[in-house]
Amino acid sequence: MNFTLPIDIKKPPKQISYKDNILLVGSCFTEHIGNSLEELKFSVLQNPNGILFDPISVCKSLVSHIQNKQYREEDLFQLNEVWNSWQHHSRFSNIDKSECLRVINESQNRAHNFLKEVDWIIITLGSSFYYLLSEEAPKKEESSKATPKGGLVGAANCHRAPAQRFNKHLLGIDEIISALDDCYHQLLQFNPKLNIIFTVSPVRHIR
Repeated sequence: MNFTLPIDIKKPPKQISYKDNILLVGSCFTEHIGNSLEELKFSVLQNPNGILFDPISVCKSLVSHIQNKQYREEDLFQLNEVWNSWQHHSRFSNIDKSECLRVINESQNRAHNFLKEVDWIIITLGSSFYYLLSEEAPKKEESSKATPKGGLVGAANCHRAPAQRFNKHLLGIDEIISALDDCYHQLLQFNPKLNIIFTVSPVRHIR
């Protein structure tokens, strides 16, 4: 049995060099690439919101970095005595609300400033499933072009919350294209010199 999928990719005319700044956003595969680049002493910033899997969450995070969105206390929720953000990985969670908020906003500021000078963005998409918060979940209403289902709040990370707090939604092709296209143009408008590489998590599914 062949456990790999050979893909013939032609060498691109423009390549990453040591003088370039590289932002990596997306799934676990992003961090594998990022760790390797860091070991090779490239200038790298990895997942300012933590690991993200679906295209909507990835796009929302990048747009928030462009805008340098500053999170507030009402953007957090408490679960099992720990404060969390639905838009961030649990590595940002903390029993102290102020500390949770401080770390999140420090990461936002760092990502915003890095994005001004970045040469390459590597975006790794891991899943087409997007999780929307149900009425049972604590949330703050928000609006975004990258939010499907009429502006319902989405969760980039479930934080081991009860399953009934989420509605699982399989993103359609049109939804994914719309989110990525809008994000792509906002990125280029913010930083016209950047190059964007899209990839997917190298996982083979048997269904």
